[in-house]
Amino acid sequence: QVKLVESGGGLVQAGDSLRISCTDSGRTLMPYAMDWFRQAPGKDREFVAGITWYEGRVDYHNSVQGRFTISKDNAEGTVYLQMSNLKPEDTALYYCAATTKSWGRLLPVLDKVFEYWGQGTQITVSS
Repeated sequence: QVKLVESGGGLVQAGDSLRISCTDSGRTLMPYAMDWFRQAPGKDREFVAGITWYEGRVDYHNSVQGRFTISKDNAEGTVYLQMSNLKPEDTALYYCAATTKSWGRLLPVLDKVFEYWGQGTQITVSS
């Protein structure tokens, strides 16, 4: 049974760095891609970053390009999001998501295509 578990969130100050991770605790997932999404209070959930599992193709939302880095550890079945120069507008509940469906060479960024979701980890950036 697939169960995605995020960890590493917390309260930080603007300009700080933080790394969050997501692992399938059931160790059964064979993803095509894993993405990070976030949802701030009163806002829609939005794509943050994604990575295809075998090719390692990555993509980022424009607002985090150059500040966030997504990576993975295939052996551990873990995806990471390294965040630097955090801003108050990065405050949100961050979710990891996985899809096992192949999208050719594309990296999916729409939340509706992902079958598996974690419970979320809160990141709060104070100014």
